[in-house]
Amino acid sequence: MRMLVDVRDKVAIVTGAGKGIGREILKTFAEEGAITVALDVSQSDLDDLAADLKAGGYAGSQYVCDVRDFGRIREIVGEVVDRYGRIDILINNAGVAGDGWVDEISEEAWDFCVDVNLKGTFLMCKAVVPVMKKQRYGRILNAASFAAIIPSIGSSAYAAAKAGVEQFTRVLAGEVGPWNITVNAYAPGMIPTTLNHFDKLPAEKQERLLDSLTLRKWGDRRDVARLLVFLASDYASYITGTMIDVSGGKFATQFPRVAYEKAGML
Repeated sequence: MRMLVDVRDKVAIVTGAGKGIGREILKTFAEEGAITVALDVSQSDLDDLAADLKAGGYAGSQYVCDVRDFGRIREIVGEVVDRYGRIDILINNAGVAGDGWVDEISEEAWDFCVDVNLKGTFLMCKAVVPVMKKQRYGRILNAASFAAIIPSIGSSAYAAAKAGVEQFTRVLAGEVGPWNITVNAYAPGMIPTTLNHFDKLPAEKQERLLDSLTLRKWGDRRDVARLLVFLASDYASYITGTMIDVSGGKFATQFPRVAYEKAGML
């Protein structure tokens, strides 16, 4: 019998869905038959997304929302439940970069990075978990980062926030397990986005970054989206409280480039 990963008719909220990885995630869920709810701070990005979804004949709705605003979050959650009757999947994708050396980064920049990446995840979960408990079902997926595994110099705020997301995920998974709710984190690695512009860097810098990958190529946003569809499906019902690395095997060994040199590919 053919096995299918199926999220048809599930109600899925995706934050930061207006562009980048978030948009790819939301569109993938829509294509797989889910009813999608897009949250983003940009009305223009949401309008563009809505037009795209309508052209594809996909069901869903869009809301302007800053994930730091708990009042707005609760308002949207209430509207979603009134409209669709349930919330099956929450994907906390919204995030911002937070570069700056410790003795140079401003307090405001630190707070912004931590508030969006970590507190925003907490606030979304705080609003949605009671709904999932009531229906005794849920899938929560939180965007961490490879920075939570190995941080980069000059990114203390971002690394701290994303490491916090990983540990928050573990705690929440433990708290909601009795209600058949799973909670997992995912850690994208070398996937070009509007935040990192990996594929737009000078060739020398790109080569240095690619040298760290077991699969020596940039990742694709669809690599993340497909993983999340699986984790949101019943086929992943026994996976919870963990973080899955989607980085092409970044630093799986100390010097991945050696294998490519031996294979005559470099």
